[in-house]
Amino acid sequence: MDTDNTDLSGGRMTSGKRTSDVAETLIRSTGERLTTARVQVLRVLLEAGRALSHHEVEQRVAREVPIDRVTIYRVLEWLTKEKLAHKIAGDDRVWRFDAPVNGGSDNRTHFKCTSCGHIMGLENQIAPKAFKVPSGYTAKALEVIVRGLCASCATGQHETARRDN
Repeated sequence: MDTDNTDLSGGRMTSGKRTSDVAETLIRSTGERLTTARVQVLRVLLEAGRALSHHEVEQRVAREVPIDRVTIYRVLEWLTKEKLAHKIAGDDRVWRFDAPVNGGSDNRTHFKCTSCGHIMGLENQIAPKAFKVPSGYTAKALEVIVRGLCASCATGQHETARRDN
């Protein structure tokens, strides 16, 4: 079921003040249409605490409302274009998406666990805006990925972290 056409701009979601409200505010700030799919996908990213694959987003959204996978893909691409989410390539060649709570920029720093593969945005760790490139080149964005062990893997609890996907 494609619920991306459901316009929420006239009302509030009934689930109370939470991450959905933050998602609605961020989406409204773009001046674009507020839809169920956009709110639900952004809410899932904001609540995740780490970057999620399309499949993980789809599973989590399905717990609340049925939204087809193509709509979720389009919403993830829209969120990325509007700088409300970041698209990060995993070593497994699967894209993962992360949403900073206060909106985003093209300059974002992420932490990637070299053991379990979890990727998370590092809040308040923005990559430098200026970076020297060769003459004639134009830099559009800078992505910094810090690699190491997440807290779960560092303490030997990485199996638990993998099951929590």
